[in-house]
Amino acid sequence: MKIIYSWSGGKDSCLALYKTIIAEHNIFFLLNFISEEYKRCCFHGISTELMKLQSDAIGIPIIQKEVPADMEKYETEFKSAVIEIKNRYKIDGMGFGDIYLQEHKSWVERVCNEIGIIPIEPLWNINPVDVIKEFINFGFKAKIVSAKADLFPEDFLGKDIDYKLLEYLLMRKVCPCGENGEFHTFVYDGPIFKKCINLIETEKILKDNYWKHWFLDIKKFELIDK
Repeated sequence: MKIIYSWSGGKDSCLALYKTIIAEHNIFFLLNFISEEYKRCCFHGISTELMKLQSDAIGIPIIQKEVPADMEKYETEFKSAVIEIKNRYKIDGMGFGDIYLQEHKSWVERVCNEIGIIPIEPLWNINPVDVIKEFINFGFKAKIVSAKADLFPEDFLGKDIDYKLLEYLLMRKVCPCGENGEFHTFVYDGPIFKKCINLIETEKILKDNYWKHWFLDIKKFELIDK
């Protein structure tokens, strides 16, 4: 099956992609949606340049499309982007990293049905604790790049996803996958990475857009051999 992947650069989409590769599907592109307002990856806030570097490190081309914040307009732009890729490259399906939020899965299934592609959800209904354990055990490396300020202190930013962090999240009674937007991650190494991304310089910022949240601005980065 020829597949494109809805790509955020975070742990869930990365693990879902890995599982799809293991299943021997043909991944054509990573599809990354960029905020029209901020010119960064939607939700995770990663710069377009860093997302491209991540694509280079993995070895799968990335397509980036700007989308508005308005959900109705977002859906229109989403469909347009996927239809264009589908028609040009004869794509059969699209992969997603949803775990248990039914409203997300229902949206994905409806939209994919309307544009004639098969939705693929490799992580669906897996216990979030098991998702994190799989991510760690496979050898992926990811850092916390944003977090809700009412849930986490500033020093939560920049932490790596590991068993110590899993224990901390469970103790705080926070979903270990951050499925409700409690936090977001950026993957910088793992079994599908041909090179590792070295994060050279970062800055911690408190933002107050729709809600207060901590954001790790990754200012300097490079690819290094593994």
